[in-house]
Amino acid sequence: MAQKEKGILDKYTSYIRLEKGLSGNTLDAYIDDINKLLKFIDDKQDVNLLSLTYEHLQHFIAQLSDIGISARSQARIISGIKSFYRFLLTEDFLEKDPTELLESPKIGQKLPEVLTLNDVNNLIDSIDLSKAEGQRNRAMLEVLYSCGIRVTELINLRYSNIYFDEQFIIVKGKGDKQRLVPISEKAITEIRNYLIDRHNIKVQKGHEDTLFLNRRGAGMTRNMVFLIIKEQAKIAGIRKNISPHTLRHSFATHLLEGGANLRVIQMMLGHESITTTEIYTHIDREFLRREIINHHPRNRSAQPKRSF
Repeated sequence: MAQKEKGILDKYTSYIRLEKGLSGNTLDAYIDDINKLLKFIDDKQDVNLLSLTYEHLQHFIAQLSDIGISARSQARIISGIKSFYRFLLTEDFLEKDPTELLESPKIGQKLPEVLTLNDVNNLIDSIDLSKAEGQRNRAMLEVLYSCGIRVTELINLRYSNIYFDEQFIIVKGKGDKQRLVPISEKAITEIRNYLIDRHNIKVQKGHEDTLFLNRRGAGMTRNMVFLIIKEQAKIAGIRKNISPHTLRHSFATHLLEGGANLRVIQMMLGHESITTTEIYTHIDREFLRREIINHHPRNRSAQPKRSF
């Protein structure tokens, strides 16, 4: 990478971190998109970030498709590159945006995997509490499902941000935005039980207020939580392809099925736009169909009356 390009990339990194307030994971994804483009440029002669044309970018996208990058991932990469070139235009590095006519591939809406309530119960009940990490894992899964928080929010959860008597937790979400989330009595009980084990762990410096700790007394990682849930799903006999986010999806779906207002679910999940939350209205069409048939007054009046 040329020194000038490195300087531009450093400025862009500072811009999206400070001015756009992106989370660490999103920030990494944006930078990774630009690195993919830089790798493409390395194979070209006399081309750099500032001289790239629309035709070059089309060729880049075609290469992504050729190596098997999915349409959904291509769309995300294109979005990241468009953001970068808008920055270059705003900062007067360029006079014309080469991504202006760049189109993302058409993608269908992929509905998330959802667990039934029975699946959730089996998953949590299958945890072996005789193991040293058993109660911690049970508490983590209960919090994920009870509060619908993201895995990153879970591993960053602070003990001081849990209000046991009021039954609320403070969650730091995307862009370091905080929100107040109700927590169930069941999840609070599991946390209290876990704290008995936690007091016996030698906590590493800097993690004194971190709620969920690994066996070495440091914070959990996203990958650790993914592996725990994958392994627990196998033990519970759940064949669905699940992750920590599956518990978040299941939380939102079960709230909707229980009659919760979509705006309430939006606040709980920390979605800035109601459009993001509306995906849950499409998850269980059969459930929604039954609800309409069973509860709509016109349908009720048409149902045969019982004979006693």
